[in-house]
Amino acid sequence: QLQASGGGLVQAGGSLRLSCKVTGFNFAINTMEWWRQAPGKQRELVARITSSGVTDYTDSVKGRFTVSRDNARRSVYLQMNGLKPEDTAVYYCRRAGFDSWGQGTQVTVSS
Repeated sequence: QLQASGGGLVQAGGSLRLSCKVTGFNFAINTMEWWRQAPGKQRELVARITSSGVTDYTDSVKGRFTVSRDNARRSVYLQMNGLKPEDTAVYYCRRAGFDSWGQGTQVTVSS
């Protein structure tokens, strides 16, 4: 299971830190991903982190978002700084390569 949390309402330029607690599989050996889906849009991959800590980001969040993981806590995080209204979406974490989506967390950025 994947349980995302930490979303909320924030003004443009603000910050939020999302967390995703994982159960049910060997977290440490899996690449983890953060996705988001804005109203009326397709779900998009925002960031990913491999088991060895290599990260990658979609261009629109580079320099603003940071993905990290804590294998001991079986958790993956997304630090979001410099938030923009276009970052408004429901954010989900996912185990790479598996079509299983847990409950997301809503992020709303006001202008």
